[in-house]
Amino acid sequence: MSLAYSKQNFKDWFTQQWVILWGKKINPKNVPWLMGPFGMLGSIADDFVIQLAKAEGLTIKRNTISQGLISPITQLNLSESEITRLSEKMIDFYENTSDYHLNLSVKWNPLFKGFGILVKKLFSRRIHQLNIPTKNSTHAEAITSEIITLLDPRTNEIKYTIWFRTFESTGEVVYSGVYSTCTLASGKTCVKAVFPLPKGNATVIMSPTVGANGELVLNASGEKFGDPGFYFLLQDSKGNFWTQYISSFRDQLKVYSNKESILAEQTLSLWNQHVLRFKYQIKHKDETLCKK
Repeated sequence: MSLAYSKQNFKDWFTQQWVILWGKKINPKNVPWLMGPFGMLGSIADDFVIQLAKAEGLTIKRNTISQGLISPITQLNLSESEITRLSEKMIDFYENTSDYHLNLSVKWNPLFKGFGILVKKLFSRRIHQLNIPTKNSTHAEAITSEIITLLDPRTNEIKYTIWFRTFESTGEVVYSGVYSTCTLASGKTCVKAVFPLPKGNATVIMSPTVGANGELVLNASGEKFGDPGFYFLLQDSKGNFWTQYISSFRDQLKVYSNKESILAEQTLSLWNQHVLRFKYQIKHKDETLCKK
């Protein structure tokens, strides 16, 4: 039987062993759409950025201005009619994400709140990654949003785009993820968010569509391996790669704009039960500064 890497925290080893037992062995060359950076042992936060750059000989560029998660937006391969329904403000956010300020509020389903507290105590605080608030928000909390790019020093081309988000009040890491697009075996273009974990990662693959009112909808849901959705990946003690597709876990993000700002609502569900809802208020930093 294959075993997870032994010289690490037992909690991490146990969850990785679960992926090996219930998941599937993969050859990275056969699933390029799924592969992404893995974290080292210990803290993730933005430490993995330094480790990744060193491992691949890349140059780190932080606090970039006018740098986007998806630039240009045409990378999504949306239809012409879908692109025209998107507002200019929303397109600018995805193409120039670093120019925007975020506020976040959270609302839990009481039935799942205990699970969130457990995950935070066992994993999130220790590895400084995926620190989802466990208390419902009475008001939106400011998020520090930074785009970090890793560049090939020979060509100056961007190889990785990292969206690093922390709570402005405490500095606690909310998410540290690598964002890109990918093409599934079916030919569907999706948004891919990779969240490095010790000896592995959590990868969310989201299928984009545009609603009738111009809202961008990103759906991470499917039925089987190869569909959009949520994946765990890891490398075992012998260097083999494993993945587990969690079809019961689903994530939907709706992004829309009004005259004042961009709004987003993200809903996480498990076994068809609502677990958690995030609401984001997104404003251009110039607008935020003018009001101070």
